[in-house]
Formats: sequence, C-alpha cells, structure tokens
Amino acid sequence: MDFICRIILKLMGWNVVGTFPSDVKKCILVAGPHTSMWDFILGRMAFYRFGIKVKFLIKKELFAFPFGGLLKALGGIPVNRNTKNNTVEYVSGLFHNNDKLIIVITPEGTRKYNAHWKKGFYYIAQRANVPIVLAFIDYAKKEGGIGAVIHPSGNFADDFKIIEDFYRGKNAKYPEKFNLSAMYQDKDKN
Repeated sequence: MDFICRIILKLMGWNVVGTFPSDVKKCILVAGPHTSMWDFILGRMAFYRFGIKVKFLIKKELFAFPFGGLLKALGGIPVNRNTKNNTVEYVSGLFHNNDKLIIVITPEGTRKYNAHWKKGFYYIAQRANVPIVLAFIDYAKKEGGIGAVIHPSGNFADDFKIIEDFYRGKNAKYPEKFNLSAMYQDKDKN
C-alpha cells in the first residue's frame, strides 16, 4: 500500500514530511486543518506512507450500508455525536485495552467553520496517559506530515498554545473554514 500511495501522492504533487516517532505505540494523532474530504484521503495515504495503522472516530450515521464495512476496514470507530455518551471515557478505555493504538482525531469536529475546537482529544490523551502527536496538511505547500509530540501537562491552556503555534501557517484547502486564532477560547478555560 505504501508504494501505491507514494505514486499517487507524487502524481498529485504532494510530499510527506517528518517521521512518526518509533517509540510511540499509543497516541492521539491530531490532524488539522480539516476543511475538506480531501484531508481524509490525503491524510490516509500519508499514514500508509508512515507505515502506521490508525483508527479514527467518525459519526455513526456514516456506517450505514454501503459504507460501514469500508469505514471499519479503514479503521473507523463509530461515535454518536447526538448524545452525551462519555466518548472520552470510552476512547480512553480503548487505550487501556490495547498494546498498540493510534487514534486520529480532528478537533475541529467538522469540515465547516467551527468557532472552537473540541477538547475531547486532550482529555482522552490525559486520561489514557498517552501523548498527542500533531499531524498536518498544508495545501499551499502541498505537503502533509508529522510534527511535534506533546505529553499533556494538565494545563490545557498552555498545552493548547503549543498546538496553536504548531498549526499557525498551515494552509487549509478552504481557509475561511479553518479557525485557529480562537481555538482555545471557550467557556471553561483551564
């Protein structure tokens, strides 16, 4: 699969940069910006290039026939976004029950404009005691890759400042849908 993805990305003019840390067996892999379905496709090919097997959270409605089997084969984990069902607890439990697990989360939560990134990925990493690895896609440079590794300190605002700084200058496919400057400004600042 790596060879096929390498060829497709090369034909499309995209580069994959960085390396996935070899000592990380479990992590939350934050992917951003996320403003287009192309982000998923390009990101998936990049993860194949890195040789990492990833899982991802996706709304359960998409698991209906005919896509359900394909999404599961690609690593999809269905989540119900319409009810408060303690996703943080559920996903952190998955880490406790697996020796290797990389879960991709797009904190924007949608491809549409979102005034505030969702914070669940941070709380999952903190509760499961796993690092957060930052992955990106940059349409202006036609590159995607892996960057910083963050170990949640418990100080959400400070850690989010590191994340914000990392994503500053990364260009979304639809820049008007990518909100970076207000990513951690919400009701329950920590």
